[in-house]
Order: sequence, then C-alpha cells, then structure tokens
Amino acid sequence: MSTTVDPHLASDTVSPAAWKALFFNTLAFTVCFAAWMTNGVLITFLVDTGVHDWDPAAMGWLIGVPVLTGSIMRLPLGVLTDQFGGKWVFGLLLLGSAVPMYFVSVCDNFFEFFLASLGFGMTGTSFAVGIAYTSVWFPQQRQGLALGIFGAGNAGAAVTSLAAPTLLQWLTDHGENLEGWRTLPKIYAGALVVMGVVFLLFTTNRLSAGSAHKTLVDRLRPLADVRVWRFGLYYFYVFGGFVALAQWLIPYYVNVYTVSVATAGFLASIFSLPSGLIRALGGWLSDLFGARTVMYWIFGLSLVC
Repeated sequence: MSTTVDPHLASDTVSPAAWKALFFNTLAFTVCFAAWMTNGVLITFLVDTGVHDWDPAAMGWLIGVPVLTGSIMRLPLGVLTDQFGGKWVFGLLLLGSAVPMYFVSVCDNFFEFFLASLGFGMTGTSFAVGIAYTSVWFPQQRQGLALGIFGAGNAGAAVTSLAAPTLLQWLTDHGENLEGWRTLPKIYAGALVVMGVVFLLFTTNRLSAGSAHKTLVDRLRPLADVRVWRFGLYYFYVFGGFVALAQWLIPYYVNVYTVSVATAGFLASIFSLPSGLIRALGGWLSDLFGARTVMYWIFGLSLVC
C-alpha cells in the first residue's frame, strides 16, 4: 500500500484507518513481547530438567540479554520509524527477528544461546516502533487512549508465561523426549513471520508532517531537553521493573518454592496480565486528567502496594 503523509490531524477525529492501524500495531506488539519474554520460561525449563547445568548467574545473563538488546536498540529503530514509517520498520523487524529466534532451536551451549538471544532481543524494540507508528494516526487529545491500547500488548508476557510451559510439556512428552524443546523457538519464529507478512499486507504507511525531510540532527534534537531524560528515568523504573519481574519471577518461583515451570508461569502471569490490560485505562485517564496527575497517582499507589 502507498505511504500517506499526515498534514494535520483533525482536532478530535479518529478515522477507521487509524483504528485499523492500532489493531494491527497492538497485535504485532503482543507477538513481539511474547517472543521477547521467551527465555524466562525456556532457560528455566532447560535448567530445571537438567538439559543444561547453568548457575543462577548464567541464567541471569541469558534471561537479561534479550532485554538489553531490545532496550539499547530502541532509539535507532525509533529514528528509522520516523524516517521511513512504521509499516516497513515494524514489518521488517518481525521478519528479521524470526531468524535468530529460529536459531535458538539449534543452540547447544551458553555462547550460542547468548548470541541467538542477542538477536531475537530485537523484538523488544517493537515498543518504540509501535509508539511512533500509533502516534501519527491519532490526534493529541486521543493519544493517551490509543497508546494505552497499544501498550496492552504487554500482555504478550502473560501469553508466554501461560502457554510456553504447557507447550514445552507437550513437545517433550512430559519430559520423556527433552529434545522436543527445540520446537518451541520454531513456533515463535513462525508466529513472527506470519505476523510480519500480515502486517506488511494489511497496514498503510504514514509519516508525520515534514518528517521525510528532517535530518538525523533534527530527529535527535529532543535529547537535548531534560524532560526527555526525566521521562526516561520514570520509564526505567516502572517498565524496567515490570520486564525484570516478568522474566525472573518464573525461575524464582521454581527455585525458591520448588513448583513446576507451568505453575510458576501461571503465577507470573497473574503479575504481568493485569499490567497489560490496565494500560488502556491509564491512557484514557491521562487524556482526561493529564499525564502528570495520573503518573503521580500511579507512583503513589505502586509505592503503597
């Protein structure tokens, strides 16, 4: 489909095309987030069943490496989205991330898992791509709700926490054929490919007004504003804490409480699922009362909890 450039977003008008873009954006983000969280379940399973004898430090590296890639690469992917549009960047990201995800299925040692995890960690950059792509479709007065709905793709963490342990049990014949675990990353790779093809076929590219003519310096100029760094610090605490717990709760429950990986996944999903679903409410409240007010309430309530 052709690229459309948005000259002026109407004051409070949301077109059907915008809701369509949001739907596919959220769906793609959910798939990416589910893939991004794979190691929390997979590495725990491999250690718990004795396939590998990694210590907690090695497990921590393998669980954290995808998060590292997905975090530090968000800025360049966001810049690319501003320049070329979310359709192409998101679509190619989905297809490209499927390659290292597939190679997880042939890994046999820590170094191989490390490299493959660095690669599929690119799925974590989908947040920056999706935020930029969603924003160009919605007027400022409705962006809180739109970005909140998009952010509900965080529920992909719960999808992996719930589904991956059950899949691993089925794929390994309940532990009788442990090599069956290698099919799990292939399933995730297939999901990324399918979502990438669907995204490229059914979305329309869109750029913000004047974006195509901006230089790299223009795109990086917001980094000179201290507010950007302050917002980044807020995000570091809230989303960083969410991702860390979404990944680490599974091995924590297994090692401390000696529950099965499936039970640990269920318990972890209780944490991650509500945080995804409540994002739309948070976005709507931000549109209504202002983001600063809502954020203060969130920080306060989180501190009490």
